[in-house]
Amino acid sequence: MTAQDLKNAILQLAVQGKLVEQRFEEGSAEDLFKEILQEKINGLFKKEPVITDDEIPFDIPETWKWVRVNNIAVLYNGRAYSKEELKETGKYPVLRVGNLFTSHQWYYSDLEFEKEKYCQAGDLLYTWSASFGPHIWNGGKVIYHYHIWKIVHSSHVFQKYLYYYLLADTERIKQSGHGLAMIHVTKAGTEQRLIPLPPIAEQQRIVARIEELMPLVEEYGKTEERLTMLNAEFPDKLRKSILQQAIQGKLTERDPADEPASELLKRIRAEKERLIKEGKVYREKDLKPIIDEDIPFDIPEEWEWCKLGDLTRLITKGSSPSWQGVSYTSEEKGILFVTSENVGTEKMLLAKRKYVEAKFNDMHPASILRKGDLLTNIVGASIGRTAVFNEEVLDANINQAVCIIRLVNYSLTAYLLMYLNSSAAIKNMTDKSVDSARANLSLTSVTNLMVPLPPLAEQQRIVDRVNELLAVCDEMK
Repeated sequence: MTAQDLKNAILQLAVQGKLVEQRFEEGSAEDLFKEILQEKINGLFKKEPVITDDEIPFDIPETWKWVRVNNIAVLYNGRAYSKEELKETGKYPVLRVGNLFTSHQWYYSDLEFEKEKYCQAGDLLYTWSASFGPHIWNGGKVIYHYHIWKIVHSSHVFQKYLYYYLLADTERIKQSGHGLAMIHVTKAGTEQRLIPLPPIAEQQRIVARIEELMPLVEEYGKTEERLTMLNAEFPDKLRKSILQQAIQGKLTERDPADEPASELLKRIRAEKERLIKEGKVYREKDLKPIIDEDIPFDIPEEWEWCKLGDLTRLITKGSSPSWQGVSYTSEEKGILFVTSENVGTEKMLLAKRKYVEAKFNDMHPASILRKGDLLTNIVGASIGRTAVFNEEVLDANINQAVCIIRLVNYSLTAYLLMYLNSSAAIKNMTDKSVDSARANLSLTSVTNLMVPLPPLAEQQRIVDRVNELLAVCDEMK
């Protein structure tokens, strides 16, 4: 049960006579109502209500009486106004619905209104359009807006009881309204609504009991909010923890039959050297040696620390079409153009596709995409978000906010995709970003990103285990 459900339940019990005991020595509401009939409410006498059995929504105690709102109170509409009548300063402050929740005040110019159009501290108000519910005004004397009723009630009705009944009845009042974009209820309809009237002493005891319980409900609500927040955050925190454990070798066991990562790294470097000699790839000029200070955490002995540039045949980025005089165009006339918006966490987001003139590829052949490329964002708030481009699309290209990471050995793709989306890798990237106005990551920083490299067979076990655990995390959301 939510805090709001609990609050509603307490109010409903209260207005059904189930929150406090009845005391017959306190008299009956029937006798109380006879006194109300003898009383002028704001100059008006009231009358005995006519109520049919099929109107009565629930049972009430024998000492209570069903009455209508207009049997115990008078409702007054507020003042209608135009925007032109409102002033920043003036003699007559205006109370609008929004002022019940915010402090900004508007004023009328120097006009006089009948006294019913004013309210002051202690008056019971009801907002009946857009925002529904009772309020006890605690400010100074103001002209109140047309979307507010002032309720002048009998002295034999305890104001706080009437307030809490209207609070309990607000959802039913809304349901009786009309309108789609903005619900309205009528004054005439509200005046005919039924109210269960207890003896005055019991009204006061009901209010005292409600106000004793409401702080507990409020504390329950705060606890509920904290728990809701924790529940919302827990899957993401657990996800980050799983990835961190995975890249430190703590999710899987070592298998003596696995070839050490050092041998895998030797083969990848040898293959890269061959590609360099054949002129198919370029040697990175800025690949820095690994020093102890660079190592962020311990890894198993069978693993190796390396640089991302050790594992790649290409790390590059695209360019902005506007810088090249290239226009956006249609799919029929152009090529797919991938931006950072299309690169999600572990998946491409290609529901909204952009296309540029095909001549862009002639200007930037190095950034033409190939199936199996890892794409990572290197500009803005999404730095480090990485996905695999697996589209059967020829000649697609990228902009300057996206970096291609093309591997020497595509068998590493699944593990590196997982690693690059881990908080450790993203933190390493963002820590190296420059320009505080709009963070961006250099290709040199991407090339020199530290990578904890497991044996190839263990990489697959890690990916399988992570996918299994992350599926559980997704079920928690």
